[in-house]
Amino acid sequence: MTSKPTFMSQTGSQLVASLLLIAALANNAYCQQSKSETPAPRREFRAAWIATVANIDWPSKPGLSTREQKEELLSLIERAAELNLNAIVFQVRPHCDALYASELEPWSEYLTGTQGKAPEPFYDPLEMAIEECHRRGIELHAWFNPYRASHPSGKSELSDSHISKTVPEAVREYGKHLWLDPGDKSAARHSLEVILDVVRRYDVDGIHFDDYFYPYPISDKEGKPVDFPDDASWQAAQAAGEKLSRNDWRRQNVDQFIAQVGQEIKKVKPWVKYGISPFGIWRPGHPKSVVGFDAYEKLYADSLKWFREGSVDYLTPQLYWRMNSSGQSYPRLLNWWHEQNEQGRHLWPGQYTSKLFAGGSARWPAEEIVAQVWATRAQEGASGNVHFSMKALARNSGGIADVLKAGPYHEPALVPASPWLAPSSEALATPVVSVKQDGELAAISLSSDGGQLPWQWALAAKYGEHWQIDVLPGHEKSTQIPTTLTRHGVTYSLESVALSAVDRLGQQSDYSTTNFPFP
Repeated sequence: MTSKPTFMSQTGSQLVASLLLIAALANNAYCQQSKSETPAPRREFRAAWIATVANIDWPSKPGLSTREQKEELLSLIERAAELNLNAIVFQVRPHCDALYASELEPWSEYLTGTQGKAPEPFYDPLEMAIEECHRRGIELHAWFNPYRASHPSGKSELSDSHISKTVPEAVREYGKHLWLDPGDKSAARHSLEVILDVVRRYDVDGIHFDDYFYPYPISDKEGKPVDFPDDASWQAAQAAGEKLSRNDWRRQNVDQFIAQVGQEIKKVKPWVKYGISPFGIWRPGHPKSVVGFDAYEKLYADSLKWFREGSVDYLTPQLYWRMNSSGQSYPRLLNWWHEQNEQGRHLWPGQYTSKLFAGGSARWPAEEIVAQVWATRAQEGASGNVHFSMKALARNSGGIADVLKAGPYHEPALVPASPWLAPSSEALATPVVSVKQDGELAAISLSSDGGQLPWQWALAAKYGEHWQIDVLPGHEKSTQIPTTLTRHGVTYSLESVALSAVDRLGQQSDYSTTNFPFP
């Protein structure tokens, strides 16, 4: 195994230059595979969050017509497809509300401006997002906030069906928020049932939490810390014989919920991935010299435990710092998280791509985000990124969409396989490919013989010594490719076409190949 580069002692400019060199070498190695061996597509998770809380990404404001909402959502999904993203993380429960048809929680006010009011004419945003993503071969991960019950951006009165009205004893007021008490058993049961309801009724590819567990701490007017008001549940736990300290008990509440959600998801649909995006630093000093917020102590979030025990299928630590940040270096933190991955789960760090449109000196250049993508590729055990948020990519802030598409996202990629998830009892489809040459284009027929229907196709076309790789949705029955390819002034003719089937877990069949001369 070749040794991995180290970035720890380099300056920012040296680091970016090193990463660009590594990227060029990696791309060259990727493209220059054996001339006789059909190459597999790159495996890389490329995702973006679509945040609905406070209308961050979608819809652009409450009260838009159904037509306007659909147009905006479709535009974001089409942009993701243009950039060769292969997953969207779509926020469906900002704070005990729903951006889908639910009998358990009210419609979100971020749609219509009134909590509990359905879109008119009616449509289901989650159902639409799944359908449009899958049509383009993009995974849809449903993003839930498990404990937040209201947000300061909310202007609507809370619906009569909101949990603060139906189960008020499970809800606590903390600063400008309402919060489900993680120590209240009825609150945990409610959130679990909300999540499982979506898993049962919708064809989601993943369930996703972000970094909100116990709330971020606040202070009073005198600057004194305000403790989370869970005296009732804490006293009940003590009366029932709880021996842990209050802080450890709080962590246990979250740990038990995290584990139970994962277990119950797999009972319903074993192939659905379960991921969490915690604060990027587990604790200050891990690794050494890292400073910052202590999520373990303040949010009672033991993300290291979840990762080490394999409670999640993927971890997306929010590494929202620059490459050369002295106290929170992106590559240093990424490498540390890799070292904790004892169960071999996916490590897909989150990036603060929205820093590209921050004001003044807080703004980052697009090169920073691209360097982080290259750093992730260079890091053993990391296989993708999630961008916060889709707005930056849709706006092409700082030219980020252009440089990603011209660089690391130039070709499509498959989501990395999850071999620990339960596979289908059906065998992978046997791909069948045929080619009909017609002037400057070759018509490719895509089909399968037996087995389960493919989730995606991997298509490889050989021109001389060069391979062109594409990834297509499994419902596609045909496509067209050029019969020639020009590289560095030399034109090569199409020599062979190979087709492979890919299932929902990312497992790939053998290639079926047809060679020149074509009919």
